[in-house]
Amino acid sequence: VLGYRLIASCYKQGQEYGFLGLFIIRDPIRPSVKETIKLAKRAGLQTIMITGDHSLTARSIAKEIGLKVGRDSVITGEELNELSEDELIQKIKNIKVYARVTPTHKLRIVSAWQKLGHVVAMTGDGVNDAPALKAADIGVAVGNASDVTKETADLILLDSNFSVMIEAIRQGRIIFVN
Repeated sequence: VLGYRLIASCYKQGQEYGFLGLFIIRDPIRPSVKETIKLAKRAGLQTIMITGDHSLTARSIAKEIGLKVGRDSVITGEELNELSEDELIQKIKNIKVYARVTPTHKLRIVSAWQKLGHVVAMTGDGVNDAPALKAADIGVAVGNASDVTKETADLILLDSNFSVMIEAIRQGRIIFVN
């Protein structure tokens, strides 16, 4: 089943192993994410997903949260390695999901968007996200982020809820207009 992680379990009795079964697990998606992505799009924001997950898992999750993913809109870190900077910049507007990426890939993605003149906000919670948060125009540490990530970020969200960011942008735009 796509979007799940599979774990096999066994037991050891003497020198023999016995199969117990297979278990699937999945991180739950907050119910508000799909609506929040719609709001972000209406606000003129482009949401992309960057993950270490397998591309099939990432594609499944992206579809579930409302990102329109087609054949050319999902790319792996390995495929990203094959692209020159110019090729990445040409393709980047069509890529919605990056899977199996490294911190170096995250930096390349942020840099490519910036080279196109976009303001880039990057969210993350792990040490591996810190370089990209630092490079982004707005680095956002979410939830129980690592200390390194919090120190690197421009903004720390106490709640790992994407809708908080969209509401903050909405409020900021109201303040700016006034």
